[in-house]
Amino acid sequence: MNNPSTSPARFNSRASQATDVVIVGAGIVGLAHAAHAVANGLTVTIIERDHHAAGASVRNFGHCCITAQAGELYELAQTSRKYWLEFSERAGFWAAEAGAMVLARTGAEMNVLRELSAVREPGQVELLSPAETRARLGSSASVAEEPHDDGGTSGGKWPGLVGGAFLRDDLRVDPRTTVAKLAEWLSQQPGVELHWNTAALNFNQSSEGVTVQTSRGELRAKQVFVCVGHDVDYLFPDLAEEHHIQRCALQMSLAAKPSGVEFAPAVLTATSMLRYPAFTDMPAAAALHSEVLEKQPELLEIGANVMFTQRPDGTIILGDSHHYHRTADPFLDESVTDTLNSEITGRIGEPLEIIQRWQGIYASSDVAPILVREVQPGVTVVSVTSGVGMTLSFGLAHRNISRLY
Repeated sequence: MNNPSTSPARFNSRASQATDVVIVGAGIVGLAHAAHAVANGLTVTIIERDHHAAGASVRNFGHCCITAQAGELYELAQTSRKYWLEFSERAGFWAAEAGAMVLARTGAEMNVLRELSAVREPGQVELLSPAETRARLGSSASVAEEPHDDGGTSGGKWPGLVGGAFLRDDLRVDPRTTVAKLAEWLSQQPGVELHWNTAALNFNQSSEGVTVQTSRGELRAKQVFVCVGHDVDYLFPDLAEEHHIQRCALQMSLAAKPSGVEFAPAVLTATSMLRYPAFTDMPAAAALHSEVLEKQPELLEIGANVMFTQRPDGTIILGDSHHYHRTADPFLDESVTDTLNSEITGRIGEPLEIIQRWQGIYASSDVAPILVREVQPGVTVVSVTSGVGMTLSFGLAHRNISRLY
C-alpha cells in the first residue's frame, strides 16, 4: 500500500524540503508518532526500508494489554488506550473495547487474580465464577461436565475452570490490518509524505536541523524519531549494546475458526500471570510460579505465555514462546509449537486446525522496558524493549511528540 505521491526512484522536490518531523520506521510505534505529530499540525515524512510493515507490529496477538502493566508502563498504557480509540475512529481501523479474560484452573491462579482485583479500582479486574467466565466467552457449562479434582469441571468448552477474571480496560485490534490502514490514512493527510523501500543510512546536523541520508537521497527535519524496534543495532550498535537489546523470537500459529467458538476478549492463562508486572507484583505470584514449575515445567522451559485471541474473521492467534538472541535463527522447533497448541486446545475444549505458523520477534532488554534516547541533537531513538509495543505505542508517542511544543 504505497503512497502514490512517492517517486519510484529519488525523492521528488517536495520530499527534499525540510519537514517538522521525520519518522524512521513504519511499524506501530513509528506510525503512532506520526499520527500524534499530524494531529498537532506538524508536517511529517515517514520512511520505511521494507515495502510494507512486516515486523513485530503484524506478528503479534493484537492485544493492547493495559491492565497487566504497572508503574510508568501502566500510566503510558492508559494514555495509549485513549489514543488507540481516537485514532481508530480517525483512520478507520478496528479497535474493540473487548477486555481480556484470565482463566484460572487452580486456587493459586485464582489467588493472584483476587489480590490484583483488591488493589485496583472497582470493576477494573472483575472476579468471575466458572459459569460467569464461560458466559463472557460465549459459552455455557455443558451437561456432560464432571467435577474436577481442583474444584473446577472437565469436559465441554472451556473445561477445568475454578474461576477467572475479566480485565475491563484491555483493547483488541487486528495485527494483520491495523498498521496498513493507519499508514494509508496517514499518507492521505495534508503535510505527510510516506516512502516505502527507503532506508535511513546516516544523520547529520544541518543549518535547518537534521539531514537524514537515505537510500533515496536526503531529507531534512527539525526532529527525527528513529522507531526501528529490535533493529536499533543496525543504526546505533553502541547504544544497542549499552541497552542490552536482544531479539526475542516467538513461535506463533493461526487456527481456522472452530465451529461454535466465538469470543471477544483476549484470553490469558497462568503463564501470562508469570510474565506481566501487575500480576508478578502480587505476593501470591511466588506460589503460582512454584506450582507451574512443579506441574508444567515444560512451559517455563520455553518461556511460554499461553494466550490466544480471535480475529474479526474468526481465526485464532495462538502463542507464544520466548527465546532471546542478538540475531535470531529462523528455524522453528515443532515440539515448542505442539506444546503451546496442545495447551490452548485443552483450554478451549475444541480441536483446532492450524493454518499458519510464524516466528514473531520484538526488542527485549534487561536494562529497561523502554528506550528513549537522544543520540544527537534532534535525533531520538525510540524502542519498546519489553514486548508491549502495541500496548504502549500511542501513549509513548503522545509523550514524545508533546515535548516538541
